[in-house]
Amino acid sequence: MVARLLVSAAHKSSGKTTITLGLCAAFSAQGHRVQPFKKGPDYIDPMWLAQAAGRPCFNLDAYLMDGAAVLRRFQAEAQGADLAIVEGNKGLYDGLALDGSNSNAALARQLGAPVLLLIDARGMTRGIAPLILGYQAFDRQIRIGGVILNRLGGARHEAKLRAVIEHYTDVPVLGAIAEDERLVVNERHLGLMPCAEVDDAQARVQAMARIVASQVDLGAVRALAASAGAMPAVASAPAPPVVVQASPARVRIGIARDRAFGFYYPDDLAALQAAGAELVPIDTLHDRELPAIDGLFIGGGFPEACMDALEANVSLRHQLRVAIEAGLPTSAECGGLMYLARCITWQGRTARMVGVIPGDAVMQRRPVGRGYVHLQETAHMPWGPQPAGGQGVGAGVQGGSVRGHEFHHSSLENLDPTLAFAYRVERGHGIDGVHDGVLVHNVVASYAHLRSAAGSDWAPRFAEFVRREASRLAVARPDVHHAHHVHHAHPTTNEGVARCSA
Repeated sequence: MVARLLVSAAHKSSGKTTITLGLCAAFSAQGHRVQPFKKGPDYIDPMWLAQAAGRPCFNLDAYLMDGAAVLRRFQAEAQGADLAIVEGNKGLYDGLALDGSNSNAALARQLGAPVLLLIDARGMTRGIAPLILGYQAFDRQIRIGGVILNRLGGARHEAKLRAVIEHYTDVPVLGAIAEDERLVVNERHLGLMPCAEVDDAQARVQAMARIVASQVDLGAVRALAASAGAMPAVASAPAPPVVVQASPARVRIGIARDRAFGFYYPDDLAALQAAGAELVPIDTLHDRELPAIDGLFIGGGFPEACMDALEANVSLRHQLRVAIEAGLPTSAECGGLMYLARCITWQGRTARMVGVIPGDAVMQRRPVGRGYVHLQETAHMPWGPQPAGGQGVGAGVQGGSVRGHEFHHSSLENLDPTLAFAYRVERGHGIDGVHDGVLVHNVVASYAHLRSAAGSDWAPRFAEFVRREASRLAVARPDVHHAHHVHHAHPTTNEGVARCSA
Protein backbone atom coordinates (compact mmCIF):
# COMPACT_ATOMS: atom_id res chain seq x y z
CA MET A 1 0.00 0.00 0.00
CA VAL A 2 1.05 3.59 -0.52
CA ALA A 3 3.44 5.19 1.96
CA ARG A 4 1.43 7.57 4.12
CA LEU A 5 1.53 9.83 7.13
CA LEU A 6 -0.64 12.37 8.91
CA VAL A 7 0.78 15.79 9.74
CA SER A 8 -0.75 17.16 12.92
CA ALA A 9 0.15 19.57 15.69
CA ALA A 10 -0.26 20.16 19.38
CA HIS A 11 -2.72 22.97 18.68
CA LYS A 12 -4.11 25.01 15.81
CA SER A 13 -2.13 27.86 14.23
CA SER A 14 1.13 25.97 14.65
CA GLY A 15 2.06 26.30 10.96
CA LYS A 16 0.70 22.93 9.80
CA THR A 17 -0.54 24.12 6.43
CA THR A 18 2.63 25.88 5.31
CA ILE A 19 4.88 23.03 6.47
CA THR A 20 2.62 20.45 4.80
CA LEU A 21 2.67 22.56 1.64
CA GLY A 22 6.44 22.60 1.79
CA LEU A 23 6.60 18.84 2.25
CA CYS A 24 4.23 18.16 -0.68
CA ALA A 25 6.10 20.53 -2.97
CA ALA A 26 9.55 19.32 -1.88
CA PHE A 27 8.70 15.65 -2.46
CA SER A 28 7.06 16.52 -5.79
CA ALA A 29 10.22 18.36 -6.82
CA GLN A 30 12.16 15.14 -6.12
CA GLY A 31 9.93 13.34 -8.60
CA HIS A 32 7.60 11.63 -6.13
CA ARG A 33 3.90 11.40 -6.94
CA VAL A 34 2.34 12.98 -3.86
CA GLN A 35 -1.38 12.67 -3.09
CA PRO A 36 -2.55 15.31 -0.59
CA PHE A 37 -5.56 15.00 1.72
CA LYS A 38 -7.11 17.40 4.21
CA LYS A 39 -8.91 16.29 7.33
CA GLY A 40 -12.29 17.90 7.96
CA PRO A 41 -14.32 20.52 6.10
CA ASP A 42 -12.08 22.99 4.30
CA TYR A 43 -11.78 24.54 0.85
CA ILE A 44 -8.81 26.90 1.06
CA ASP A 45 -6.07 24.63 2.45
CA PRO A 46 -6.85 21.97 -0.20
CA MET A 47 -6.42 24.58 -2.95
CA TRP A 48 -2.90 25.27 -1.71
CA LEU A 49 -2.12 21.58 -1.20
CA ALA A 50 -3.25 20.81 -4.74
CA GLN A 51 -1.00 23.60 -6.00
CA ALA A 52 1.94 22.13 -4.10
CA ALA A 53 1.42 18.50 -5.12
CA GLY A 54 0.14 19.04 -8.65
CA ARG A 55 -2.82 16.74 -7.87
CA PRO A 56 -6.32 17.49 -6.53
CA CYS A 57 -6.57 17.40 -2.75
CA PHE A 58 -9.44 15.41 -1.22
CA ASN A 59 -11.14 15.94 2.13
CA LEU A 60 -11.52 13.15 4.69
CA ASP A 61 -14.24 14.08 7.16
CA ALA A 62 -15.25 11.57 9.83
CA TYR A 63 -18.24 13.71 10.79
CA LEU A 64 -19.69 13.97 7.29
CA MET A 65 -18.57 10.54 6.02
CA ASP A 66 -18.84 7.13 7.63
CA GLY A 67 -15.66 5.15 8.29
CA ALA A 68 -15.98 2.97 5.21
CA ALA A 69 -16.46 6.03 2.99
CA VAL A 70 -13.32 7.64 4.42
CA LEU A 71 -11.25 4.54 3.70
CA ARG A 72 -12.69 4.12 0.22
CA ARG A 73 -11.97 7.73 -0.65
CA PHE A 74 -8.41 7.49 0.65
CA GLN A 75 -7.65 4.24 -1.14
CA ALA A 76 -9.21 5.38 -4.41
CA GLU A 77 -7.30 8.68 -4.56
CA ALA A 78 -3.98 7.39 -3.18
CA GLN A 79 -3.85 4.64 -5.78
CA GLY A 80 -0.90 5.22 -8.06
CA ALA A 81 0.79 7.73 -5.73
CA ASP A 82 4.18 7.19 -4.13
CA LEU A 83 3.30 9.08 -0.98
CA ALA A 84 0.04 10.21 0.63
CA ILE A 85 0.19 13.15 3.04
CA VAL A 86 -2.84 14.00 5.16
CA GLU A 87 -2.94 17.44 6.77
CA GLY A 88 -4.87 17.40 10.02
CA ASN A 89 -6.99 20.22 11.37
CA LYS A 90 -6.58 21.83 14.78
CA GLY A 91 -4.63 19.69 17.28
CA LEU A 92 -3.95 15.96 17.17
CA TYR A 93 -6.63 15.06 19.70
CA ASP A 94 -9.09 17.88 19.01
CA GLY A 95 -12.57 17.15 17.67
CA LEU A 96 -16.27 17.49 18.40
CA ALA A 97 -16.78 14.09 20.03
CA LEU A 98 -15.81 13.52 23.68
CA ASP A 99 -14.47 10.10 22.76
CA GLY A 100 -12.25 11.57 20.03
CA SER A 101 -13.94 9.57 17.29
CA ASN A 102 -13.66 12.44 14.81
CA SER A 103 -10.22 13.67 15.88
CA ASN A 104 -7.03 13.67 13.84
CA ALA A 105 -5.75 10.84 16.01
CA ALA A 106 -8.78 8.74 15.15
CA LEU A 107 -8.18 9.36 11.44
CA ALA A 108 -4.51 8.35 11.79
CA ARG A 109 -5.57 5.16 13.55
CA GLN A 110 -8.21 4.48 10.89
CA LEU A 111 -5.69 4.91 8.06
CA GLY A 112 -2.92 3.06 9.86
CA ALA A 113 -0.79 6.18 9.32
CA PRO A 114 2.11 7.30 11.54
CA VAL A 115 1.88 10.85 12.86
CA LEU A 116 4.39 13.59 12.13
CA LEU A 117 3.82 16.03 14.99
CA LEU A 118 4.51 19.71 14.35
CA ILE A 119 5.29 21.75 17.45
CA ASP A 120 5.24 25.53 17.59
CA ALA A 121 8.34 25.85 19.73
CA ARG A 122 8.22 29.57 20.48
CA GLY A 123 9.05 30.15 24.15
CA MET A 124 9.60 26.44 24.86
CA THR A 125 12.66 24.65 26.27
CA ARG A 126 12.46 21.76 28.77
CA GLY A 127 8.66 21.87 28.75
CA ILE A 128 8.60 20.31 25.31
CA ALA A 129 9.38 16.89 26.80
CA PRO A 130 6.22 16.44 28.92
CA LEU A 131 4.18 17.73 26.00
CA ILE A 132 5.52 15.00 23.70
CA LEU A 133 5.31 12.33 26.42
CA GLY A 134 1.73 13.30 27.18
CA TYR A 135 0.73 13.10 23.53
CA GLN A 136 2.29 9.64 23.30
CA ALA A 137 0.63 8.38 26.48
CA PHE A 138 -2.84 9.75 25.75
CA ASP A 139 -3.50 7.15 23.06
CA ARG A 140 -1.03 4.28 22.75
CA GLN A 141 -2.64 3.16 19.50
CA ILE A 142 -1.29 6.29 17.81
CA ARG A 143 2.33 6.18 16.68
CA ILE A 144 4.01 9.56 16.81
CA GLY A 145 6.90 8.73 14.54
CA GLY A 146 8.69 12.06 14.58
CA VAL A 147 8.42 15.75 15.37
CA ILE A 148 9.20 18.89 13.45
CA LEU A 149 10.08 21.92 15.53
CA ASN A 150 8.66 25.09 14.03
CA ARG A 151 9.28 28.81 14.58
CA LEU A 152 12.60 28.36 16.30
CA GLY A 153 14.42 31.37 17.68
CA GLY A 154 17.85 30.35 16.40
CA ALA A 155 20.54 27.68 16.51
CA ARG A 156 20.92 27.84 20.31
CA HIS A 157 17.19 27.36 20.81
CA GLU A 158 17.20 24.40 18.43
CA ALA A 159 20.15 22.76 20.20
CA LYS A 160 18.41 23.02 23.61
CA LEU A 161 15.19 21.49 22.30
CA ARG A 162 16.98 18.65 20.53
CA ALA A 163 18.92 17.81 23.70
CA VAL A 164 15.76 17.78 25.83
CA ILE A 165 13.79 15.64 23.39
CA GLU A 166 16.64 13.16 22.95
CA HIS A 167 17.17 12.86 26.73
CA TYR A 168 13.54 12.40 27.81
CA THR A 169 11.75 10.83 24.83
CA ASP A 170 12.24 8.25 22.10
CA VAL A 171 10.73 10.45 19.38
CA PRO A 172 13.19 11.58 16.68
CA VAL A 173 13.38 15.18 15.56
CA LEU A 174 12.94 15.09 11.79
CA GLY A 175 13.13 18.82 11.20
CA ALA A 176 13.78 22.17 12.82
CA ILE A 177 12.46 25.24 11.04
CA ALA A 178 13.38 28.79 11.94
CA GLU A 179 10.89 31.63 12.05
CA ASP A 180 10.61 32.79 8.44
CA GLU A 181 8.17 35.28 6.90
CA ARG A 182 8.30 33.33 3.62
CA LEU A 183 6.33 30.60 5.38
CA VAL A 184 3.43 32.95 6.04
CA VAL A 185 0.34 33.10 3.81
CA ASN A 186 -1.88 36.12 4.32
CA GLU A 187 -5.15 35.49 6.15
CA ARG A 188 -8.51 37.18 6.23
CA HIS A 189 -11.91 36.47 7.75
CA LEU A 190 -12.28 32.84 6.56
CA GLY A 191 -8.64 31.77 6.98
CA LEU A 192 -5.84 31.67 4.42
CA MET A 193 -6.23 33.69 1.25
CA PRO A 194 -7.01 31.29 -1.62
CA CYS A 195 -4.10 30.64 -3.95
CA ALA A 196 -6.25 31.79 -6.90
CA GLU A 197 -6.12 35.30 -5.43
CA VAL A 198 -2.36 35.28 -4.81
CA ASP A 199 -0.53 36.34 -7.95
CA ASP A 200 2.73 34.68 -6.92
CA ALA A 201 1.20 31.52 -5.43
CA GLN A 202 3.46 29.12 -7.31
CA ALA A 203 6.58 31.10 -6.40
CA ARG A 204 5.52 31.07 -2.74
CA VAL A 205 4.97 27.32 -2.79
CA GLN A 206 8.38 26.78 -4.38
CA ALA A 207 10.00 28.97 -1.69
CA MET A 208 8.26 26.90 1.00
CA ALA A 209 9.57 23.74 -0.65
CA ARG A 210 13.15 25.03 -0.59
CA ILE A 211 12.90 26.11 3.06
CA VAL A 212 11.42 22.79 4.17
CA ALA A 213 13.87 20.76 2.09
CA SER A 214 16.81 22.59 3.69
CA GLN A 215 15.60 22.22 7.30
CA VAL A 216 13.73 18.90 7.32
CA ASP A 217 15.24 15.44 6.81
CA LEU A 218 13.08 14.47 3.85
CA GLY A 219 14.62 11.00 3.71
CA ALA A 220 13.60 10.35 7.31
CA VAL A 221 10.09 11.66 6.68
CA ARG A 222 9.80 9.44 3.62
CA ALA A 223 11.00 6.44 5.67
CA LEU A 224 8.42 7.23 8.36
CA ALA A 225 5.65 7.24 5.76
CA ALA A 226 6.95 3.98 4.26
CA SER A 227 6.83 2.34 7.70
CA ALA A 228 3.02 2.42 7.66
CA GLY A 229 1.69 -1.11 7.66
CA ALA A 230 -1.08 -2.62 5.58
CA MET A 231 -4.22 -0.57 5.22
CA PRO A 232 -7.17 -1.65 7.37
CA ALA A 233 -9.71 -3.68 5.44
CA VAL A 234 -12.69 -1.78 4.12
CA ALA A 235 -15.98 -3.27 3.10
CA SER A 236 -17.03 -2.62 -0.45
CA ALA A 237 -19.92 -0.26 -0.98
CA PRO A 238 -23.22 -2.13 -1.13
CA ALA A 239 -24.20 -2.93 -4.67
CA PRO A 240 -27.18 -0.93 -5.89
CA PRO A 241 -30.27 -2.78 -7.07
CA VAL A 242 -29.92 -4.10 -10.60
CA VAL A 243 -31.91 -1.75 -12.79
CA VAL A 244 -31.65 -1.97 -16.55
CA GLN A 245 -31.88 1.54 -17.87
CA ALA A 246 -30.27 3.76 -20.43
CA SER A 247 -27.44 6.08 -19.46
CA PRO A 248 -28.79 9.39 -18.21
CA ALA A 249 -29.15 12.10 -20.79
CA ARG A 250 -26.27 14.55 -20.70
CA VAL A 251 -26.93 17.99 -19.25
CA ARG A 252 -24.73 21.07 -19.28
CA ILE A 253 -24.28 22.61 -15.84
CA GLY A 254 -22.50 25.94 -15.63
CA ILE A 255 -20.09 26.29 -12.71
CA ALA A 256 -18.72 29.63 -11.52
CA ARG A 257 -14.93 29.23 -11.23
CA ASP A 258 -12.83 32.37 -10.84
CA ARG A 259 -11.30 34.59 -8.17
CA ALA A 260 -14.71 35.19 -6.58
CA PHE A 261 -15.93 31.58 -6.50
CA GLY A 262 -13.74 28.54 -5.98
CA PHE A 263 -15.09 26.51 -3.06
CA TYR A 264 -15.76 23.11 -4.59
CA TYR A 265 -15.01 19.57 -3.45
CA PRO A 266 -13.46 17.61 -6.33
CA ASP A 267 -15.34 14.43 -5.43
CA ASP A 268 -18.65 16.33 -5.59
CA LEU A 269 -17.76 17.66 -9.03
CA ALA A 270 -16.89 14.10 -10.05
CA ALA A 271 -20.28 12.98 -8.69
CA LEU A 272 -22.00 15.58 -10.89
CA GLN A 273 -20.10 14.29 -13.91
CA ALA A 274 -20.92 10.68 -13.03
CA ALA A 275 -24.58 11.71 -12.92
CA GLY A 276 -24.39 12.88 -16.53
CA ALA A 277 -23.37 16.52 -16.14
CA GLU A 278 -20.95 18.31 -18.39
CA LEU A 279 -19.43 21.08 -16.27
CA VAL A 280 -19.17 24.37 -18.17
CA PRO A 281 -16.86 26.92 -16.47
CA ILE A 282 -18.15 30.47 -16.10
CA ASP A 283 -15.98 33.44 -15.12
CA THR A 284 -18.36 35.79 -13.34
CA LEU A 285 -15.79 38.59 -13.42
CA HIS A 286 -14.92 38.58 -17.12
CA ASP A 287 -17.40 36.52 -19.17
CA ARG A 288 -19.92 38.88 -20.80
CA GLU A 289 -22.08 36.13 -22.30
CA LEU A 290 -23.80 33.28 -20.48
CA PRO A 291 -23.10 30.01 -22.33
CA ALA A 292 -25.90 27.63 -23.31
CA ILE A 293 -26.51 25.63 -20.12
CA ASP A 294 -29.27 23.53 -18.58
CA GLY A 295 -28.38 24.27 -14.95
CA LEU A 296 -26.08 26.38 -12.79
CA PHE A 297 -23.93 25.72 -9.71
CA ILE A 298 -22.37 28.67 -7.88
CA GLY A 299 -20.27 27.55 -4.93
CA GLY A 300 -18.73 29.52 -2.12
CA GLY A 301 -15.88 31.97 -2.25
CA PHE A 302 -15.19 35.62 -1.56
CA PRO A 303 -17.64 37.65 -3.67
CA GLU A 304 -17.30 40.52 -1.20
CA ALA A 305 -13.61 40.84 -2.11
CA CYS A 306 -14.54 41.02 -5.80
CA MET A 307 -17.83 42.90 -5.50
CA ASP A 308 -16.76 45.88 -7.64
CA ALA A 309 -15.80 43.62 -10.55
CA LEU A 310 -18.94 41.51 -10.10
CA GLU A 311 -21.10 44.63 -10.16
CA ALA A 312 -19.25 45.98 -13.19
CA ASN A 313 -20.09 42.87 -15.23
CA VAL A 314 -23.60 44.15 -15.89
CA SER A 315 -24.13 42.00 -18.99
CA LEU A 316 -23.58 38.66 -17.26
CA ARG A 317 -25.60 39.66 -14.19
CA HIS A 318 -28.49 40.64 -16.45
CA GLN A 319 -28.32 37.40 -18.43
CA LEU A 320 -28.17 35.32 -15.27
CA ARG A 321 -31.24 37.07 -13.92
CA VAL A 322 -33.17 36.54 -17.15
CA ALA A 323 -32.20 32.85 -17.31
CA ILE A 324 -33.00 32.18 -13.66
CA GLU A 325 -36.34 33.96 -13.85
CA ALA A 326 -37.08 31.79 -16.91
CA GLY A 327 -36.56 28.68 -14.74
CA LEU A 328 -32.84 27.83 -14.99
CA PRO A 329 -32.25 25.20 -12.23
CA THR A 330 -29.66 26.66 -9.89
CA SER A 331 -27.81 25.52 -6.78
CA ALA A 332 -25.98 28.26 -4.86
CA GLU A 333 -23.92 27.86 -1.70
CA CYS A 334 -22.88 30.72 0.61
CA GLY A 335 -20.94 33.03 -1.71
CA GLY A 336 -23.24 31.96 -4.52
CA LEU A 337 -26.24 32.94 -2.41
CA MET A 338 -24.66 36.37 -1.83
CA TYR A 339 -24.07 36.84 -5.56
CA LEU A 340 -27.71 36.06 -6.38
CA ALA A 341 -28.97 38.54 -3.74
CA ARG A 342 -29.81 42.16 -4.53
CA CYS A 343 -26.49 43.45 -3.27
CA ILE A 344 -23.47 42.96 -1.03
CA THR A 345 -22.55 45.49 1.64
CA TRP A 346 -19.06 45.33 3.15
CA GLN A 347 -16.81 47.88 4.88
CA GLY A 348 -19.28 50.71 4.33
CA ARG A 349 -19.68 50.08 0.60
CA THR A 350 -22.49 48.45 -1.37
CA ALA A 351 -22.44 46.79 -4.79
CA ARG A 352 -25.37 45.45 -6.78
CA MET A 353 -25.50 41.75 -7.58
CA VAL A 354 -27.80 39.57 -9.72
CA GLY A 355 -30.94 40.41 -7.77
CA VAL A 356 -33.02 37.23 -8.11
CA ILE A 357 -33.08 36.64 -4.35
CA PRO A 358 -35.15 39.40 -2.72
CA GLY A 359 -32.69 40.06 0.10
CA ASP A 360 -29.43 41.89 0.80
CA ALA A 361 -26.14 40.25 1.82
CA VAL A 362 -24.45 42.23 4.58
CA MET A 363 -20.99 41.37 5.89
CA GLN A 364 -20.63 41.31 9.69
CA ARG A 365 -17.55 41.74 11.85
CA ARG A 366 -17.85 38.28 13.42
CA PRO A 367 -18.92 34.90 12.02
CA VAL A 368 -22.68 34.50 11.70
CA GLY A 369 -22.61 30.75 11.09
CA ARG A 370 -19.66 28.48 11.75
CA GLY A 371 -19.27 24.71 11.92
CA TYR A 372 -21.24 21.62 11.03
CA VAL A 373 -24.94 21.88 10.25
CA HIS A 374 -27.85 19.46 10.44
CA LEU A 375 -30.75 20.27 8.14
CA GLN A 376 -34.20 18.75 7.73
CA GLU A 377 -35.61 18.95 4.23
CA THR A 378 -39.01 20.61 3.97
CA ALA A 379 -41.84 19.66 1.65
CA HIS A 380 -40.80 22.59 -0.56
CA MET A 381 -37.46 21.01 -1.58
CA PRO A 382 -37.78 20.72 -5.38
CA TRP A 383 -35.00 18.24 -6.18
CA GLY A 384 -37.04 15.12 -5.52
CA PRO A 385 -35.98 11.86 -3.89
CA GLN A 386 -32.58 10.28 -4.16
CA PRO A 387 -31.86 8.57 -7.49
CA ALA A 388 -31.71 4.77 -7.50
CA GLY A 389 -28.38 3.45 -6.25
CA GLY A 390 -27.60 6.35 -3.91
CA GLN A 391 -25.79 5.68 -0.64
CA GLY A 392 -25.59 7.07 2.83
CA VAL A 393 -27.59 7.00 6.03
CA GLY A 394 -30.91 8.63 5.23
CA ALA A 395 -29.31 9.54 1.93
CA GLY A 396 -31.20 12.11 -0.01
CA VAL A 397 -34.67 10.83 0.84
CA GLN A 398 -36.94 13.80 0.30
CA GLY A 399 -37.86 15.13 3.72
CA GLY A 400 -34.82 13.44 5.26
CA SER A 401 -31.97 14.80 7.35
CA VAL A 402 -28.92 16.32 5.68
CA ARG A 403 -25.49 17.14 7.12
CA GLY A 404 -23.11 19.80 5.87
CA HIS A 405 -21.07 22.72 7.13
CA GLU A 406 -21.18 26.52 7.09
CA PHE A 407 -18.72 29.34 7.68
CA HIS A 408 -19.96 32.79 6.79
CA HIS A 409 -19.59 36.34 8.02
CA SER A 410 -22.56 37.59 6.01
CA SER A 411 -26.23 37.67 6.85
CA LEU A 412 -29.15 37.84 4.44
CA GLU A 413 -31.23 40.84 5.44
CA ASN A 414 -34.49 42.51 4.34
CA LEU A 415 -35.60 39.15 2.96
CA ASP A 416 -39.08 38.79 1.52
CA PRO A 417 -41.02 37.10 4.38
CA THR A 418 -43.23 35.14 1.98
CA LEU A 419 -40.38 33.02 0.60
CA ALA A 420 -40.26 29.26 1.12
CA PHE A 421 -37.18 27.33 2.25
CA ALA A 422 -35.73 23.95 1.34
CA TYR A 423 -34.39 23.22 4.83
CA ARG A 424 -35.26 23.59 8.47
CA VAL A 425 -32.14 24.08 10.61
CA GLU A 426 -31.62 21.56 13.41
CA ARG A 427 -27.99 22.49 14.11
CA GLY A 428 -26.24 25.63 12.91
CA HIS A 429 -27.50 29.02 11.79
CA GLY A 430 -28.36 28.90 8.10
CA ILE A 431 -30.15 32.01 6.88
CA ASP A 432 -32.03 33.02 10.02
CA GLY A 433 -31.26 30.40 12.64
CA VAL A 434 -34.38 28.45 11.68
CA HIS A 435 -34.31 28.10 7.89
CA ASP A 436 -31.79 27.60 5.11
CA GLY A 437 -32.03 27.03 1.38
CA VAL A 438 -34.09 29.96 0.17
CA LEU A 439 -36.31 28.99 -2.76
CA VAL A 440 -37.06 31.33 -5.63
CA HIS A 441 -37.87 30.27 -9.20
CA ASN A 442 -35.80 27.04 -9.57
CA VAL A 443 -33.04 28.24 -7.23
CA VAL A 444 -31.99 26.53 -4.01
CA ALA A 445 -29.59 28.95 -2.29
CA SER A 446 -28.19 28.13 1.13
CA TYR A 447 -25.41 29.06 3.50
CA ALA A 448 -24.80 25.34 4.02
CA HIS A 449 -22.17 23.55 1.97
CA LEU A 450 -23.29 20.02 1.15
CA ARG A 451 -21.25 16.95 0.31
CA SER A 452 -22.68 14.02 -1.60
CA ALA A 453 -20.43 11.78 0.51
CA ALA A 454 -22.23 13.03 3.62
CA GLY A 455 -25.43 11.25 2.67
CA SER A 456 -27.30 14.06 0.94
CA ASP A 457 -26.45 12.72 -2.54
CA TRP A 458 -27.09 16.29 -3.62
CA ALA A 459 -25.02 15.97 -6.81
CA PRO A 460 -27.07 13.25 -8.57
CA ARG A 461 -30.28 14.74 -7.22
CA PHE A 462 -29.46 18.16 -8.61
CA ALA A 463 -28.33 16.69 -11.93
CA GLU A 464 -31.61 14.79 -12.21
CA PHE A 465 -33.57 17.93 -11.34
CA VAL A 466 -31.72 19.79 -14.10
CA ARG A 467 -32.50 16.93 -16.49
CA ARG A 468 -36.22 16.95 -15.63
CA GLU A 469 -36.46 20.70 -16.09
CA ALA A 470 -34.58 20.55 -19.40
CA SER A 471 -37.02 17.90 -20.63
CA ARG A 472 -39.99 19.91 -19.44
CA LEU A 473 -38.72 23.00 -21.22
CA ALA A 474 -38.11 21.01 -24.40
CA VAL A 475 -41.72 19.76 -24.33
CA ALA A 476 -43.12 23.19 -23.56
CA ARG A 477 -40.97 24.88 -26.20
CA PRO A 478 -40.00 22.43 -28.96
CA ASP A 479 -37.87 25.11 -30.62
CA VAL A 480 -35.49 25.07 -27.65
CA HIS A 481 -32.89 22.33 -27.99
CA HIS A 482 -31.92 21.16 -24.52
CA ALA A 483 -30.03 24.19 -23.21
CA HIS A 484 -31.30 27.55 -22.00
CA HIS A 485 -31.08 30.31 -24.56
CA VAL A 486 -30.83 33.78 -23.11
CA HIS A 487 -32.03 36.97 -24.70
CA HIS A 488 -28.85 39.03 -24.90
CA ALA A 489 -30.21 42.47 -24.26
CA HIS A 490 -27.97 45.49 -23.85
CA PRO A 491 -28.65 46.51 -20.26
CA THR A 492 -27.62 49.77 -18.78
CA THR A 493 -26.29 50.19 -15.26
CA ASN A 494 -29.94 50.48 -14.17
CA GLU A 495 -30.78 47.11 -15.65
CA GLY A 496 -33.77 46.49 -13.42
CA VAL A 497 -32.01 44.86 -10.49
CA ALA A 498 -33.85 45.95 -7.35
CA ARG A 499 -31.86 48.39 -5.27
CA CYS A 500 -30.66 47.27 -1.88
CA SER A 501 -32.78 47.93 1.13
CA ALA A 502 -29.66 48.20 3.29
